[in-house]
Amino acid sequence: MIPAWLPEAAATYIAHAGGHLPLRALARAKGCHASTVMRQVRRVEAWREDPLVDEAIEKLIHAHAADCALNAAKEMPMTATAARSDEGPDPLIEREARRILRRLCEKGAFLAVAPAMEKAVVLREVVPGRQNRIAVVDRDVAHAFALKEWIGCEKAGKIACYTITAVGRAALKRLLVEERAGREPKGGFAEAASPFQEQHRFFAERTVSADDGSGTRKLRFNLAESPLLVLGRKRDKDGAAYLAPALIEAGERLREDFELAQMGPRITQNWERFLTAGGSRGALAGGRGVAEGPQDARHRVARALEALGPGLSDIVFRICCFLEGLETAEKRLGWSARSGKVVLKIALERLAAHYRLAAAPSRQAS
Repeated sequence: MIPAWLPEAAATYIAHAGGHLPLRALARAKGCHASTVMRQVRRVEAWREDPLVDEAIEKLIHAHAADCALNAAKEMPMTATAARSDEGPDPLIEREARRILRRLCEKGAFLAVAPAMEKAVVLREVVPGRQNRIAVVDRDVAHAFALKEWIGCEKAGKIACYTITAVGRAALKRLLVEERAGREPKGGFAEAASPFQEQHRFFAERTVSADDGSGTRKLRFNLAESPLLVLGRKRDKDGAAYLAPALIEAGERLREDFELAQMGPRITQNWERFLTAGGSRGALAGGRGVAEGPQDARHRVARALEALGPGLSDIVFRICCFLEGLETAEKRLGWSARSGKVVLKIALERLAAHYRLAAAPSRQAS
């Protein structure tokens, strides 16, 4: 049986390469188009540039080629799910992940593996110029880490060096939450935090004005709360933030006004009209509320979207207010892939100018 922890793309590749099953047969068994299976196979082929992944795939193919060939002879295509064990997640992989990934999160730590080494080791530069061994892990477990994309190859050669990836950090957070939940006594009415929610939370602190005007206070917030904040954490090839703080502040101000505007009655409020190019936006500005706060917020949202105009207002409204991802917004607007990121930045620059926020000076081209 193929291990339950094996990613679907890798399991599909083993069924194709080890069992010599045609792509169309796999697609029929999986209930998807043949192009989907082909993309999975090509993806794993690209993975095999990684020496640890290549070694793991070869080992799995040799171990399960007989099962794949038997299924092919019986004309029973082996899907990624049918070929796996029903035992669920491997406790050994999860236990080792909590131990090893935690060590890899330390500054300067990396996992080293070589063909002549029976096991992989985690090294860290404690003293400048000298690497100390801080953990040892079985080679099979290192294979699982690489296939699950928890670690990535930083330097290939006689000794390959691996560091923890963003996927690995998220998995570690989820596993630690699951471990804490298992230790806590059950009972009561409080809902336990979902491990899959926790792995996508990145908390930070920012200073905001107090409600009573007495000064400022620190507020803890989730950096991954909205697509805009997630994009704000991205860096370009020079290491600079893709979105300046003023652009993020402009988007968050629009979102704040949007949510405040919905506190009043929904009479004459038709937010969908803002997503139609050329549609009138006067209905929002003329909306009535019980208090002046929501009504003023509706006016501010209307003025901001009018300043952006059709096109720019659509992408900003979907991402900042409706909290849609870039890919989802591009599909719904009928735009080409990866075009929304550029248009969003242009729209946020115009929105920051509308709010009169000081943007960071652009870097001079060398």
